[in-house]
Amino acid sequence: MQNLLLFMIKIRVLDALHHTTSLLPRLILRLYMKNIIKPALIAGLILFVVSYGGLYLAVQFLPFLFVKYINPMFTSDSNRDILFYSHAFVLSFALAWFWERFKGLFKGNPVVRGLEFGLVYSVVALIPVMWITFSSLDITFIMVLSWFFYGLCQAMVAGIVFAKVNP
Repeated sequence: MQNLLLFMIKIRVLDALHHTTSLLPRLILRLYMKNIIKPALIAGLILFVVSYGGLYLAVQFLPFLFVKYINPMFTSDSNRDILFYSHAFVLSFALAWFWERFKGLFKGNPVVRGLEFGLVYSVVALIPVMWITFSSLDITFIMVLSWFFYGLCQAMVAGIVFAKVNP
């Protein structure tokens, strides 16, 4: 009986898709809204607050790490400031897609899944990027390590948010 009911539902959906061209984009948008856009916006907002709050605290309590930033290489004109401040949202959308694609691989409670997600992202993306950055720019190893730790924390926070919002 259940199989017959499922078959009838599938036929109705396929029939509706065949007759209505606007239904498919709405279904896709709903799926993306639920699984990617909404979690990405939530994570982006949380990352924005945590990242820039943490950056402010780091400058206050670890000023020796930031002396190297007094350098023309790190100074930009104010036209690109929005790119810097939108970083949390750009990262959260990329990580939301990554989470949606691979979330089935992470097991355990939401915190464990989020932490593991952050570690995987760090190994796959951050280590190679930090490697090429350190080898090509005149920056200190401590600076690269701080960037790696910053990215790892961001990915872990985003992972925990995704595990809770989009299990």
